[in-house]
Amino acid sequence: MAKVRAMRTLENALRRFGFQRIAGVDEVGRGCLAGPVMAAAVVLDPDRYIPGIHDSKMVTALERERLYTVITRKALAWSVASAQPEEIDVMNIHRASLEAMRRAVMALAPLPDLVLVDAFRIPELFMAQRGVLHGDRRCTAIAAASIIAKVTRDREMLAYHAADPRYGYDRHKGYATADHLAAVAQHGYSPLHRRSFRPPSLFDTMDE
Repeated sequence: MAKVRAMRTLENALRRFGFQRIAGVDEVGRGCLAGPVMAAAVVLDPDRYIPGIHDSKMVTALERERLYTVITRKALAWSVASAQPEEIDVMNIHRASLEAMRRAVMALAPLPDLVLVDAFRIPELFMAQRGVLHGDRRCTAIAAASIIAKVTRDREMLAYHAADPRYGYDRHKGYATADHLAAVAQHGYSPLHRRSFRPPSLFDTMDE
């Protein structure tokens, strides 16, 4: 996939309609076997341009760390929130992702007057919002949120690895790689694993 710089075109157009505090929102970790789904909300400063913002999947880990530092320093506001594995198992991953994004938005102070969300609309969010298809590639505020969410979640997964290195979270961050599946087959599920995510090939080998 080509690396395309996210643009401020949409945010600038919406500011001409009177919206001032525009939050971009995104989440990471939907497809993982283990760990939280993490969401971030970012209100960028229109007067402090940050070059190089792309969808978090399009940049290296080192570049994400650099951009995280710049974004958190220059943004008007930012926040992160999560839904933990036990919540995901109760709600389902889609609802848990939306809830994590709602929590991230509501943690901003002051609250934004418009929310731009990657692809979805967030239920029970009582402010103007707009779902933007492929927003993490098209919209700078959403791309910035994807970077904040990704770096925050990766750091959390590294901390889990330090506490329990059996599963290799430092390498795959909870995604269903071959070595992660092999570790689960050998050691069973840990408290960090989502019980509702059950790869068919491991039905007979995982602990309940």
